[in-house]
Amino acid sequence: MTSKFLRSVLAIAVVSMISAFAQTSAAAPSGAANSPATASSTAPAASTNIATGTGSKIGTINIEQAVVGTNEGQRDFEALRKKLEPKQNELKGQNDELENLQKQLQTQGDKLNEDARATLVKQIETKKKSFDRQVQDAQEDAQSQQKEIFQRILQKMAPVIVKHAQEGGFAMIVDTSNPWPQSPVLWYDGEKSDITKAVVDLYNTQSGVAAPAVPGAATKPAAPKPTTPKPATPKSSEPPK
Repeated sequence: MTSKFLRSVLAIAVVSMISAFAQTSAAAPSGAANSPATASSTAPAASTNIATGTGSKIGTINIEQAVVGTNEGQRDFEALRKKLEPKQNELKGQNDELENLQKQLQTQGDKLNEDARATLVKQIETKKKSFDRQVQDAQEDAQSQQKEIFQRILQKMAPVIVKHAQEGGFAMIVDTSNPWPQSPVLWYDGEKSDITKAVVDLYNTQSGVAAPAVPGAATKPAAPKPTTPKPATPKSSEPPK
């Protein structure tokens, strides 16, 4: 999953984009609001007022699953995973090296002379600081690129959601990406109200992006998340006595 900070940023983006397209759709002449030209030229509204339709039903959508579940999302997030893989492997190698040095200090610390022990401790501290800094940079870079993909697809998905809601007689669509109490939705009947799959199918048809080839059983991808290894933290950097 994305971090809490990234989730909050994306949540604001979701509300702004959906509201913008809903308001534009309501104001534009019939047939013009949902044209590709209108959708591509409409900027997300700064306001976070939630636009409601004139129907009577309330629907739900898991925006996170919808974006990641599209053919375009699967393709682009997989491409990002492969792009970040070399860095992940590099960090894993550094983490393994750091763990080995820490084990060496714990098991051989009492056998080393004072200078050798001090040198080993200093080496561990230097490598750990460098590793922690690189981990943070890698996580921020991964989240930034994930956010870019997410917002790019959401920008194109927003008018699809609005159009489907209007044609389906929905008065409101609620995002269920976060569980209660992070979300105001306490309970809902997914079989009757959820439009996630319908929106994904409509988006795939509109985008023209083919489904990526998945070896083995076709499973719904989970939301991407950074897999940067965390350094092992020794109980103490002091040599055993």
